[in-house]
Amino acid sequence: MSIDLAKIRDSLNARHDRVLVAASRDGESQWRAFGVPDRADAEVGSVSKGLTGLLYRDAIERGEITEDLTLGDALDRPEASWAGVTLGSLAQHRSGLPRLQPDGGERSQWTRTWRMWRRGENPYGESVEELLDLAADAPLGKPRFSYSNLGFELLGATVARQAGLTYAQALRTRVLEPLGMAGSYVPSKPCDLTADALAGRSRAGRLHEPWVGEAIGPAGGVRATAPDLAALLTGLLEGTAPGVSALDPTHPAQGASRIGAAWLTIAVKGHEVTWHNGMTGGFASFVGVDRAAGVGIAMVSATASGFDAVGIKALERLRKGEV
Repeated sequence: MSIDLAKIRDSLNARHDRVLVAASRDGESQWRAFGVPDRADAEVGSVSKGLTGLLYRDAIERGEITEDLTLGDALDRPEASWAGVTLGSLAQHRSGLPRLQPDGGERSQWTRTWRMWRRGENPYGESVEELLDLAADAPLGKPRFSYSNLGFELLGATVARQAGLTYAQALRTRVLEPLGMAGSYVPSKPCDLTADALAGRSRAGRLHEPWVGEAIGPAGGVRATAPDLAALLTGLLEGTAPGVSALDPTHPAQGASRIGAAWLTIAVKGHEVTWHNGMTGGFASFVGVDRAAGVGIAMVSATASGFDAVGIKALERLRKGEV
């Protein structure tokens, strides 16, 4: 049965006028790009963490890293406050690291955030080495679930270095290419963007600079096309994605949710939904799968207004054959 992707798109509010949508049911994934060219690519935001989770679990399966490997040993930074933090705790947001890197130099977090909301500027842009220096004295809290962009920046950098690659290279060769996500990439500079790269807007309609930068890649810097979203759903649902064990929940997270490697699992009306969302200055995203029912949904909008509830509802409608 064909999936009515337009009906799913129409469940979003009117501000979402440029949207990439993919859905999967009965072993078939479909995609459409609404309001933009088919080849358009968009920021998936923190869905990047889900891809980093796949990369992390794949590296464990290759024998290159272990869950107990510490950042100090892996990055040769024994003096850093986070030297004793393990990769396993990073992958499940249990490291105690703050959500964002500490203030550094002229670009304090307050300044970055103000300029992002008032001027649409990219709040990131650091290289990995710059990030390591800025974050060397980051305060550590209790080792309990606490969402951390900084943690995933460090996790992705570590996994890549253990493989002798940059994060962009590691993700492309080990996750994106095996999945068939040919249009996905991790830009470090504005000049890395393709001619089909969408410009994002805030909820109020303000144009935002793209979130590019080597360090932010693992936590929120990946861009993807609509066909890529369909390929990702296929790999997650068929279990063929490299490092797919990242989806298996092993620890409690926030509320009643559980977490694997980045991916969260919740119970919705008797069904287990595994998901991740994302938000940048100009984009919003959601990827969710019900592996038992064999259905999945992935959406990225070039307007930064979240739609998690729409994504969860879309999975229910896919299960019931309503779309």
